[in-house]
Amino acid sequence: MNSLLDQLKQYSTVVADTGDLEAIGRFQPQDATTNPSLILKAVQSGHYDDMMDRLIDTVDQHNLSSDQAVTEVADRLIVAMGQLILRQVPGRVSTEVDARLSFDVEGSLDKARRLIALYHEAGVTKDRVLIKLAATWEGICAARVLEQEGVQCNLTLIFNFAQARACAEADVYLISPFVGRILDWYRQAEPEVAFEPEAEPGVQSVRAIYQYFCELDYPTIVMGASFRNVGEILALSGCDRLTISPALLDTLDQTGGKLERVLVRSSQRTPRPSPLTESEFRWLMNEDAMATEKLAEGIRGFNADQQTLERMIRERIG
Repeated sequence: MNSLLDQLKQYSTVVADTGDLEAIGRFQPQDATTNPSLILKAVQSGHYDDMMDRLIDTVDQHNLSSDQAVTEVADRLIVAMGQLILRQVPGRVSTEVDARLSFDVEGSLDKARRLIALYHEAGVTKDRVLIKLAATWEGICAARVLEQEGVQCNLTLIFNFAQARACAEADVYLISPFVGRILDWYRQAEPEVAFEPEAEPGVQSVRAIYQYFCELDYPTIVMGASFRNVGEILALSGCDRLTISPALLDTLDQTGGKLERVLVRSSQRTPRPSPLTESEFRWLMNEDAMATEKLAEGIRGFNADQQTLERMIRERIG
């Protein structure tokens, strides 16, 4: 019998949640997602020192200030890692905008356009890249503009239904609702509760978003993310896409048994409501302590890793 991973690929597009090229080559996902934490981990491995030195040499020729040089090397590094990943996957790579721009529409647009321009310089067309933005109100507004410009986006750090709905209303290409980080919050808030995968709040959140998008005929792709265990993944089989860490991909690949499809597109259609306003969006987020806390925590975490990466670059520049 085929492994759970082979069976899962029949129902959901599998995406590798890693910058590890060996793992990507082994599991042969359709796409791959990256973020500052994954890029930092890859760079800290020491496997990309030569590439880093070449990028620094290239940037040195532009006569930039120290801060400008660090930013330029960081951008070129992210794109260079994306290029390596694209050699391993037939689909797309998600490349993240600096988390410090999560509340800056124009800043996010400038950075996204710069990343796309660097990919273009490297011969990578924009149809192979997803620009990844945090699903703040400002991130969603920036994504709306980018989508209109033909640059498709992946909105990440989604913990609340209002975030998902606002993304669909902005015609965003893909969203990444998180599962495991939601479970983390509820385990801390309700330590006495033993959450089975089927009943996990994160799993239920993704299912609700998926069904809502189906019933209202939104084309936005739902990609479940941030998994803590295989049970969560199996409980979302049939979701449009699932981005999975190498450790859990390995478990799925090594496990047999029968996998049942859980999520199936509904033929029922419901009229769409008026789009959320900014004030409605912010109020719904304010009323959700889990989403507010996890979104802020995620942005801070990505920012911390981005700054660590930039310190490494600064030290290497000398």
